[in-house]
Amino acid sequence: MPLATTLSRRRAFEGRVISVTVDRVRLPHGPEVDLEVVRHRGSVVLLPMPAASEVILVRQYRYAVDRMLWELPAGSLEAGEDPAAGAARECEEEVGLVPGRVEFVGRFYPTPGFCDEEMSYYRLTELGPPAAGSTAAQDEDEHLEVHRFSVAEVRRMVEAGEITDLKTAFGVTLI
Repeated sequence: MPLATTLSRRRAFEGRVISVTVDRVRLPHGPEVDLEVVRHRGSVVLLPMPAASEVILVRQYRYAVDRMLWELPAGSLEAGEDPAAGAARECEEEVGLVPGRVEFVGRFYPTPGFCDEEMSYYRLTELGPPAAGSTAAQDEDEHLEVHRFSVAEVRRMVEAGEITDLKTAFGVTLI
């Protein structure tokens, strides 16, 4: 049962990945307020581990901050997509490898103050090449490079401020 009561909802924006609603809400302690909420169908963050002490990161251009960032591979789920299947799909698209094992690690809200996105983390192991004829490819808006690191090196990169992407800095704690 919701703690707040939604009195009305107006869609302010509808995009390819997100939508924004303005909700008139009665909060649990009584007041009525207008809240802007980013709606997102969810995402997956990958912990692709070719070996027990290694992890794959991507170096990716992010337009919003106009920087190349070190990140764990990640992506939005397709409408109705099972998160474990989405993790396997993203691994093939971004890393170029197919996981033999997909293990759920945890689900978190990255920005619950204004967004309903659930971010699911998966450890991917037993990585192998894609099947012959696979058509998986990076999305048109992606520019990324794939790199393999020791887990110790990735932790050092977080501590040194070389990794500034929060989902990645947090994800390193889940390895």
